[in-house]
Amino acid sequence: MTNALTAFLVAWLAGLVVPSRLVAQELPAPRQLPPLPDPLGVAGPFTGTHAARLVVAGGANFPDAPPWRGGVKVWRDTLFELADPAGPWRVAGKLPRPLGYGVSLSTPEGIVCVGGSDAQRHHAECFRLRFEHGNWVTSPLPPLPRPCAHACAALIGDTIYLAGGTDHPLATTALKNFWSLDLGQPTVRWRELEPWPGPGRMLAVAGQAEGHFYLFSGAALSAGEDGRPARRYLSDAYRYSPETGWKRLTDLPRPAVAAPTPAPASGAKGLLVLGGDAGTDVDWQPPETHPGFARSILLYRTDTDDWADAGQLPASHVTTTMVRWRDADVMPSGEVRPGVRSPAVWSWDATESPPE
Repeated sequence: MTNALTAFLVAWLAGLVVPSRLVAQELPAPRQLPPLPDPLGVAGPFTGTHAARLVVAGGANFPDAPPWRGGVKVWRDTLFELADPAGPWRVAGKLPRPLGYGVSLSTPEGIVCVGGSDAQRHHAECFRLRFEHGNWVTSPLPPLPRPCAHACAALIGDTIYLAGGTDHPLATTALKNFWSLDLGQPTVRWRELEPWPGPGRMLAVAGQAEGHFYLFSGAALSAGEDGRPARRYLSDAYRYSPETGWKRLTDLPRPAVAAPTPAPASGAKGLLVLGGDAGTDVDWQPPETHPGFARSILLYRTDTDDWADAGQLPASHVTTTMVRWRDADVMPSGEVRPGVRSPAVWSWDATESPPE
C-alpha cells in the first residue's frame, strides 16, 4: 500500500475526508496555531501576511455580554502579529481607526485593506498595511466608488476583484457591484465592471482559479415586517472571465453565507467552501445553545462544474478571511455561532494553488 493511499485511508476513517461521487478527495489534517491573545476573538478582522508575518487586525466582538443579553458590539483597532507558527502572538500596532468587516488581501507590497465598517457607518477608504523598520505603517490607496462592508474579493495577478456588500449598517438592499483595482498600473483607480446576472448579495465567498473570478452564495437583503434587514440565503454560483464576462455555474448544495473567503485551492482545479451559515438555524432558541454554523466542506471542481463533499471542519468559523502563510491555509478567529467569536486559529497544509 502506498504512503499516499495509507494517508488517505487514515484521513477517511478519521472523518476528515468523504469520498465524492466521482473522485475521492484527500485533505490535509488540520492543526491549531496559538490562539489570539484576545480571549473573545473577533469577527470581521483584516487578516493577511507581509514580511513573513501573519496579521489579524481590527474586527468586532461583544466584550460585556452577548447580544441576547443586551451586549453592545465594539469595533477594535488592535493589530496582532505572529512571526513564528509556534508563537507567541504580540500586539504590534493599531489600525488607523476601529474597523472591521472589510476586505483584506495579501500582496508582495503589503496587506491591502478595503472598506469596512465601524459602530456608526460604512467606509470607502482603502489602505495598504506594511511592515517597515520594525513597525506596521499604512499608506493610502484610492477609495471605493462608495462605502462598502461585508463584501468578498480575490486577487488575480495584480488585480483585485470585489463583489457585493452593503453600503450602510441598516441597508435593506445588498449591493450588486463588481469593482476592480489593478495595482500594477501607474495610475491606480477602481473600475466599475458589469456585475453578475443574479441578485445583489452580502457575505458571499470569492475565489480565483486559472485567471477567473468565482462568486459563491451570500445573502440577499430586503426589509422585514419591522423594517429591519431580512436575509435570503443564496446558493447560486458564478464565474467571471475578463475576456468573456459572467457565466452561471451549478448551484451549491446548500447556502454558505459568510464562509471564510477567499476560497482556498484544492489541487489545480478545485476550490473549497469551508462551512458557512446555511440559514437552517436562524431562529434557534435559546440562542446560547445554538449549535454553531455548518461544518461540512464543499468542493467545487472548476473543470467539471460540480460539487462534492470534502469532509468536515473541526470548527466552523464565519466572517473571517482565509490567509496563505508558510505553505499553509490559515483560518484565523471569526464567529462560531451568532454573537460568539473564537480566538482559535486553524491551519491546514496548503495544496497546489490554481494557476492565475
